[in-house]
Amino acid sequence: RSERTRLTELVQRKGSKTTQRFFNLDTATYRDGLLAGRTKELLGLVASAVLRCDDCIRYHLDRALQEGWSTDEIREALDVALVVGGSITIPHVRRAYGDLEELAPE
Repeated sequence: RSERTRLTELVQRKGSKTTQRFFNLDTATYRDGLLAGRTKELLGLVASAVLRCDDCIRYHLDRALQEGWSTDEIREALDVALVVGGSITIPHVRRAYGDLEELAPE
């Protein structure tokens, strides 16, 4: 978490206006709107798994836990990602389970 925060702050300080605008858009997208921000975190998790971005998966796992989703609910969302993404997502879902164990030990 601390490394991600450090690097995000670096990008915000040194990035171009375009980069900063994209980061702001990303932040704004996950705020409450017609869909609750917490729901959007699960959507982000599923999309990240389908796109096979391990850094994004870990981020959205962490955020989903912060938003109050249970590990069982998160695992169910990962099932959706697995069905949508197919067998190529298996390694990423596997790592997501490991990350979930680390972030929310039962």
